[in-house]
Amino acid sequence: MGESAYAAAVREARAEELLGGRRLVDLTVSNPTVCGFRYDADVVLGPLGDVGALVYDPDPRGMLAARAAVAEYYGGHGARVDPDAVVLTTSTSEGYGYLFRLLCDAGDEVLVAQPSYPLFDFLADLEDVRLRPYPLFYDYGWWIDFAELERRVGPRTRAIVVVHPNNPTGHMTRAAERMRLEEICLRHGLALIVDEVFLDYPVELEETGLSSFAVGPHPVLTFVLSGMSKIAGLPQMKVGWVAAFGPEEILGEALGRLEVIADTFLSVNAPMQMALPAWLAGRHGIQGQILERVRGNLAAAEGAGLDVLLVEAGWSAILRLPQRGQGELALELLRTMGVVVHPGLFYGMSEGSRVVVSLICPTEDFGEGVLLLGEWNG
Repeated sequence: MGESAYAAAVREARAEELLGGRRLVDLTVSNPTVCGFRYDADVVLGPLGDVGALVYDPDPRGMLAARAAVAEYYGGHGARVDPDAVVLTTSTSEGYGYLFRLLCDAGDEVLVAQPSYPLFDFLADLEDVRLRPYPLFYDYGWWIDFAELERRVGPRTRAIVVVHPNNPTGHMTRAAERMRLEEICLRHGLALIVDEVFLDYPVELEETGLSSFAVGPHPVLTFVLSGMSKIAGLPQMKVGWVAAFGPEEILGEALGRLEVIADTFLSVNAPMQMALPAWLAGRHGIQGQILERVRGNLAAAEGAGLDVLLVEAGWSAILRLPQRGQGELALELLRTMGVVVHPGLFYGMSEGSRVVVSLICPTEDFGEGVLLLGEWNG
């Protein structure tokens, strides 16, 4: 896959900016470590000095103390999680790789929502798994098109992926939708893979609809993924996990096979595992900063007169802007306003008038960018 015309235009514009050309306002920055948040270096780096990490004592699922800390994290979300049902990984991406190997043979299919983050395409290709999209549609909020989802279940479908909350729509899978998903999985013999990396970031202060899929009961085989990249704003500290749930008669076999896969790689290093409990315990400080930024930037976008599609949770927002001319909207915004956004097509949105922005961009840059978009919108 070659570089897109838009990616090439952004690369060229950034090179010109370095040479003294037009300043760009980048509304796509989503790496929290470069967004001006305050990190407690002692909390983040201190646990890495534990001398216990000098001893190599491999466990395919990860150190018990680290898995117990993950179980305690879910306890804060009202879920009872058995540490022995948790498998540590270096990232949620690796977790997907493990699960695709566990559930699928080459050529099998997994259903994934659209709009969605395009990383899934690459992960599936690496495991020789075929993705089939099922649509989310917007009508005063985002909804799963269940009729179309079920039509796309075929003889080689093995699982349904749910990103909860979704990236980039911010859609939360509520209780009624969860029950419908589980009923479809039960009827067709499918597993449910749930990515919850944005679980701790509801936009509304008193949001009650954001509940972890780790909370039972679990009538079907269910795998919940998350990790430090979003929970503690630490994408450079490569620790994630898969937590498994389901009927006892199939859960034990699935965990046994998952352990064999994890044992093949033993990828999570000891210092990260030993630091995980401290990082999870210290997550609230950075989460508070990120939530404040998200809510403030969202208010700034709305205050600039932009048409912001409903965001329930997460770090992104979808803007609906007027499309002028026949060119790609994001490319026109780059050339005429000097504003960098993600084209909606990047996430599988066919509507040319939709673009995606990051809500954790530095406040000053975000405010400047949305005012420029407001000028375009006006």
